[in-house]
Amino acid sequence: MQRTFIIAEAGVNHNGSLERAKDLIRVAAEAGADAVKFQTFKAEQIISRHAEKAAYQKQTTGTNESQLDMVKKLELDVSAHIQLKAYCEQYRIQFLSTPFDLESVDLLVQQIHVPTLKVPSGEITNGPLLLKMAQTDLPIILSTGMATLAEVEQALGVLAFGYTGKQSEPSIALFRSAYSSQEGQQALREKVTLLHCTTEYPCPYSEVNLRAMDTLSTAFGLPVGLSDHTEGIAVPIAAVARGARVIEKHFTLDKNLPGPDHRASLEPDELAAMITGIRQVESSLGSPVKAPSPSELRNREVVRKSLVAASGIGVGERFREDNLTYKRPGTGLSPMHYWEWLGKTANRLYQADEVIEE
Repeated sequence: MQRTFIIAEAGVNHNGSLERAKDLIRVAAEAGADAVKFQTFKAEQIISRHAEKAAYQKQTTGTNESQLDMVKKLELDVSAHIQLKAYCEQYRIQFLSTPFDLESVDLLVQQIHVPTLKVPSGEITNGPLLLKMAQTDLPIILSTGMATLAEVEQALGVLAFGYTGKQSEPSIALFRSAYSSQEGQQALREKVTLLHCTTEYPCPYSEVNLRAMDTLSTAFGLPVGLSDHTEGIAVPIAAVARGARVIEKHFTLDKNLPGPDHRASLEPDELAAMITGIRQVESSLGSPVKAPSPSELRNREVVRKSLVAASGIGVGERFREDNLTYKRPGTGLSPMHYWEWLGKTANRLYQADEVIEE
C-alpha cells in the first residue's frame, strides 16, 4: 500500500507570531507528519472590507472586528516564509502553504520553491487562481468542500487547461475541451489529488460523508484524500482505511489560544496519536489475499483440533461416535474427516486422547 501523505495544517494558528509558527513546525515534525502547511495571502487582495466573518469565526473571535481586520493580523511576510522554509528543512519536514491570491502563488513558487500547491475549498471556483497554479506545472492538491461534482469537474477543467493550454486564451469552452482531452486527463492523473472536505469548523460527524471519497474517485479517476475538520482523530484514521491517499488536519499548540481555528484543531499529543493510528491502519490493511499469515502458522497446530480416541480402542474395533472425538492439538487428521472415519476399523491399539493415525 502507498504510504498516506499526512499534512499537519498549521494554517493561521501561529496568530501572526513567527516563533509560534516555528513551534508548530517542530511539533508537526516530532509527531511524524510528512508536511506542515501554512496559508499565504495578502488580506486586502482577497477580502472585501464589507465581508462578514463566518459564524464559527464570530464564535471564536467575536464581532468587534471585520473579517478583513481579523485576517490581516494573520499574514506572514516574505521574510517569515523564507525562515519557516529553512526551519522545515532543519526538521526534515516538507514546507507547504496555501496561496489565496496570484501574488502569493508567485512567492511560493519562485522564492520559496514549494514542491506542491494546495487549493483550499473556498477557491475551487476561483478560475484565475486555479489557472495560475496549474501554469506553474506543479502538482496540485484540490480541496472540494462546499462543491458539487459539477463544480469539481469545472475546476479540473481549468487545471487541465492550465497544464496543457500553452498560449491559448482561456475560456470556459477551452476548459471543457481540455478536461475532455487525452492530454488533459493524463495531466490531471499525473498532477492532481482531490480532497473530500466538509467546510464547517468543527464539522459534525453526521455531515462528514466519507463515502463521498469513493464518489470522487469513481467520477474522476484521481487519487483522493480527506481534509478533515471534525473533532478528534477517528475520522481521518477511518478515511485511510477507506483509501485516502492524503490526510490534512488542523493542529495547534493550544486550543484555548485566541483565533478562528484553534478550537477545531488537534493539540500536539492528539496530532501524534492520529499519525500513529494512521500508520497502524496502513500496516494492518496488508494484502487482499486471504491466507494464513506467518504468525498464524505458528499457532495453527496449537489451536486447531485433530481426531483422537475418546476412550481406549482395541485393534480391529470400529470407530464410533462414543470412541472417536476431536481435541487439540491440530497435528493429526482434521475433524473434517470425522464422518468418513466412523465405521472404519482401528489397525492398532489407541489410548484415550491419542491422535488417530491413517
